[in-house]
Amino acid sequence: MERDLWLLLATLAISLLYYLTSLRRPSSNSRRPPGPRPLPVIGNLLDLNGNLHHTLAHLARVHGPVMLLKMGLTTTVVVSSRDAAREAFTRHDRRLAARAVPDTARMPGFSNRSMIWLPSTDQRWKTMRGIVATHVFSPRSLATMRGVRERKVHDLVSFVRERAGQEVDVGQAVYGGVLNLLSTALFSVEVVDVGAQSAQGLQEAVEELIELIAKPNVSDLFPFLRPLDLQGLRRRAAPAYGKVFRVLDDVIDGRLAEYSSSKSKHSDFLDALLQLMSTGTITREDVRTVMFDVFAAGSDTMAITVVWAMAELLRNPGMMAKVRAEIKDTLVCKEIIEEPDVASLPYLQAVVKEALRLHPVAPIMIPHQAVEDGIEIGGYVVPKGSTVIFNVWAIMHDPAVWKRPDEFVPERWFLDRDAEMGFRGKDFEFIPFGSGRRLCPGLPMAERVVPFILASLLHAFEWKLPNGMSAELLDVSEIFTTTNVMAVPLRAVPTVIT
Repeated sequence: MERDLWLLLATLAISLLYYLTSLRRPSSNSRRPPGPRPLPVIGNLLDLNGNLHHTLAHLARVHGPVMLLKMGLTTTVVVSSRDAAREAFTRHDRRLAARAVPDTARMPGFSNRSMIWLPSTDQRWKTMRGIVATHVFSPRSLATMRGVRERKVHDLVSFVRERAGQEVDVGQAVYGGVLNLLSTALFSVEVVDVGAQSAQGLQEAVEELIELIAKPNVSDLFPFLRPLDLQGLRRRAAPAYGKVFRVLDDVIDGRLAEYSSSKSKHSDFLDALLQLMSTGTITREDVRTVMFDVFAAGSDTMAITVVWAMAELLRNPGMMAKVRAEIKDTLVCKEIIEEPDVASLPYLQAVVKEALRLHPVAPIMIPHQAVEDGIEIGGYVVPKGSTVIFNVWAIMHDPAVWKRPDEFVPERWFLDRDAEMGFRGKDFEFIPFGSGRRLCPGLPMAERVVPFILASLLHAFEWKLPNGMSAELLDVSEIFTTTNVMAVPLRAVPTVIT
């Protein structure tokens, strides 16, 4: 207890000294972005209550689309408008393409190997991104895996069919289905039973990591305290990393055992990784890390988007009927939907886009870091070393750009201005997957899988809210850690269409 008290006092003393010293510095910083006045030591931490993306959007309405915050001893610049995002990504993409790495992601040396956290200038990052782009998300690789994706989506439909007439946890079912879709397409194994405890356990381990990474950490606010890990978050993350890595290690060991018994290869992504490992291009740790990057990040993004789309359709029965009518009229007498069929369903595609606009999975994305001097956005200087947050939720809810920005309106995507907007981060008012060199590498798969899963669930079943709940009572409030999920898990009752 006495030791903790001395640590606290030392922290406050050093931080206050830093703050007072900064006040004496000559003000060549008059062109720094505006922002709320920081308090000594803690900065603007007391200004950040509730869901972070909502709070930052509210502050931006007061202080402007390029805003500076002090988080303890760290400096953060928040970008909240289309024009500011366009300037940042078109003029300064390279200089903003590093990551502000949270301390929890450093355990166990994970950030030094992961595509998620490595700076884009690092040769390892370039190698891993190239491997993933070539062997997973290229048009040829995606075409090769199409049959596997279709089979796994049909398995998800079968799982739901067995529970027809019963209340279903939509998120848990979809998450398990997406986990198996990815693991089978990439590694030729199923890592979970859809809807079973194994899916939930793996999901809980990944979600625990996300929660620990997102939790306010004194080690990130006061970097000189990192070696002490005062909150124990880095130590708590180790078992969660271990649980996920054990699953992936089992997959790798199983494949190596097959090689030793002279079984034929699967010609999947894992084969490609192990071939690169055998030539010394990458290490075994690299194999496991890139598996984690693709598997964990992709499953969360796709499953959450499907759930948000389902929730908004259940909340808007007229739109649900419109989607189902489009599917019925377009895919006449077709018992099973195939992946290419969704290209002929423009209203369903609009529903997916609108769900991503209204409820982006990563509303502030993964924070960037300014690695050089000379960055200016909106006429303001971005200090070297500062964290840069792109509040894509605020950008995609901007009333200056979007009419009725807080409403679910799929029809907006048929207007001339919006109809041609894609997911590639070129239209800066709509960047749910980011932009620039840090654009989500899994985008090519997500834009195929998300509408395919949604169309398959709507084609096979009528969906109703449980216990006679009216659509108006469905709670679509958000809860945010690093991903944006429903505060109340979505539960619905499927009925088989005859």
